[in-house]
Amino acid sequence: MAIFLTGSTGFVGGRLLKNLLNDTDQQLFVLVRNMSKGEELVQTFPEEQQKRITLLRGDITAPEFGLTSSTLSMLQNQIQTFYHLAAVVKFDEHLRDEIFSANYDGTKNTLKIAHQLRAKRFVYVSTAYTVGKREKGIEQLYPINDDVHNPYEESKVQSEHLVFDYKEDMEVIIFRPAIIVGDSKTGEADSKFTLYGFMRALDVFKRRVARKHPEATYRLIGDERATSNVVPVDYVANILALGATSAKPNTIYHITNPQPTNNFKSLQFVKDALDFPQLEIIQPHEADDLTETERALNDMIGVFKPYLTRDFVFDDSNTQQLIEGTSIEHLSLDDETYRMIIEAYFQAK
Repeated sequence: MAIFLTGSTGFVGGRLLKNLLNDTDQQLFVLVRNMSKGEELVQTFPEEQQKRITLLRGDITAPEFGLTSSTLSMLQNQIQTFYHLAAVVKFDEHLRDEIFSANYDGTKNTLKIAHQLRAKRFVYVSTAYTVGKREKGIEQLYPINDDVHNPYEESKVQSEHLVFDYKEDMEVIIFRPAIIVGDSKTGEADSKFTLYGFMRALDVFKRRVARKHPEATYRLIGDERATSNVVPVDYVANILALGATSAKPNTIYHITNPQPTNNFKSLQFVKDALDFPQLEIIQPHEADDLTETERALNDMIGVFKPYLTRDFVFDDSNTQQLIEGTSIEHLSLDDETYRMIIEAYFQAK
């Protein structure tokens, strides 16, 4: 029996692929849109492991992924676990059609293929932020019409319901990571999204605007009561790998930080790593007299506002049970490790 993966050339997917190669002896069929990028990824593994990887050129939004009938026939009854990671991580309302095409239609298509191939188990990687505007995240399906902040969250809520529609046909499992950041040991990251998109925006602002007026200060609105729930990519990939072996069917698992750092401290880490002393962090009630430039700065990162101004709390009891007895320790991300991860991003630029 083999494992099928989508999204393996992404930030998390490459780490998961490495874990599956190390932790199992199964063949891995990897769907890639860009064959060159897939081949580059395969070359990072030892030769013996490379022999276990078969790249398939295809697209989750295309009928039957664009695979040939002979390929589909060959895969039928061969897939033990089908991992679906491929997604678009964008929040803007004007990108709604693109987001839903990839995240919702792509998931619908992927479920059909997995069912067609008679896969035993379907593992879907969603997001902890399907919590939307609720006060606390629970490891259960949320109502499909719950209040959310953006089309990304909405697409993921609806996709989770699609997945559970197949629970009578195959084992279904949903993992919900929070904000994925770099490796907890090295800080290494390969991402342009979420926290990294936020940091990149501040970096661009510093170079384009603040450098011209080094005497000026720029106020960024934050909330000292809010937290950013960040999880290192190695922790995420280690837990995802258990989806092929130990995860319970029809279960949702949060991959979240039980003690997240508050946003004032997180923003200070970013400010220090950027060497941007002109950046000041203020409370929402202090934002009445922002300059035009400061308003432009805050608008520039407006899509991240829901995640900068709230304290997100997540129950991860199912995940704690899943990792019990394994080598994976429940996440404890200290400030120095988090600071190192942020600094590593700018050092690698």
